[in-house]
Amino acid sequence: MNYFKHESAIVDDGAQIGEKSRVWHFVHVCGGAKIGKGVSLGQNVFVGNKVVIGDHCKVQNNVSVYDNVYLEEGVFCGPSMVFTNVYNPRSLIERKDEYQDTLVKKGATLGANCTIVCGITIGEYAFVGAGAVVNKDVPAYALMVGVPAKQIGWMSEYGEQLDLPVSGEGTTKCSHSGATYTLKDQILTKTL
Repeated sequence: MNYFKHESAIVDDGAQIGEKSRVWHFVHVCGGAKIGKGVSLGQNVFVGNKVVIGDHCKVQNNVSVYDNVYLEEGVFCGPSMVFTNVYNPRSLIERKDEYQDTLVKKGATLGANCTIVCGITIGEYAFVGAGAVVNKDVPAYALMVGVPAKQIGWMSEYGEQLDLPVSGEGTTKCSHSGATYTLKDQILTKTL
């Protein structure tokens, strides 16, 4: 085994877990899950069968990553944040054939206690604030807060809010990385 697994964790046969990953207390990883290298699964995390977690993701305590959720490289899932996979669940009606895909792209941050409603895509390096409820696609680099979540700004790859308007045009530089960010037609792009 080329990853760390706490003695209280359950990793079902067939689960793929990359080297140098860490599976902490009371985690359950189902047999169909695919987990990359250098991933941290915090205490009491559940990972379903039809889940892919990319390299270097951090899934903090008390997060359930249900079937049809796909995390690209470097995604941060804050403590107790929530994914769903059925839009209109009922206990008395079987809806496993109605699971909707949720894609969280490279480098995105999902803050503590936020909720990601199924069937959407969170763009690269987007930042969802704590407690937000996201029910529609999120552009790359967007800063989203509130219930329902709305965009209030733009974030750098470093994780700092950029001095740009929510809409319109503009250019700014990240003081930490030196990268330049340009906003045009509601799309933020980065150049070095």
